[in-house]
Amino acid sequence: MKKGLEKFYNLVEAFESLPTIGKKSALRLAYHVTMNDHYSGIKIAHSIESALKSIKRCVKCGSMSEHEICEICLDDRRDSSKVCIVQSAKDIFLIEDSKQFDGLYFVIEELEVQSMERLVSFVEENVVREALFAITPSLSNDAFMLYIEDKLKDFNITFSKIAQGVPTGVSLENVDMLSLAKAIQSRVDI
Repeated sequence: MKKGLEKFYNLVEAFESLPTIGKKSALRLAYHVTMNDHYSGIKIAHSIESALKSIKRCVKCGSMSEHEICEICLDDRRDSSKVCIVQSAKDIFLIEDSKQFDGLYFVIEELEVQSMERLVSFVEENVVREALFAITPSLSNDAFMLYIEDKLKDFNITFSKIAQGVPTGVSLENVDMLSLAKAIQSRVDI
């Protein structure tokens, strides 16, 4: 069956290489854009090509940008004394959608000397007074936060991290023990 449809199966493989896309979904997507909706296929291909050519990392914070410096770093209305440290630029979209943070961001995907030097420069340049860690809770990430706190100890910064606990609408039987323990430890009066 694959003979004579190499381009179709190459497209299926390309879709399947994306996160969260399995074989069946990849097959459905490839079939849809080749047989049912050529316009969407062309639009997707053009959008991918355009994004790959245009999107780069902000030289200040490491977020995604079509320019050398991202819109958030350029926004004078942001509180530059606050920085939210994330491990992926895509996390910034989620935090921005919450409309609960008005400071700047800094992306550290891995603990490297260059990343730490950039963070120290960022903290100095913006006179940061508060650092919020918005990273996935885990023991290794706790060590990650302690390491960064140690590197920034001379800057008189208040450190905090996003709260952990039981997600809204999730039954306690479906919550892992670490999350449940953190939720109990961080309980609030009502």
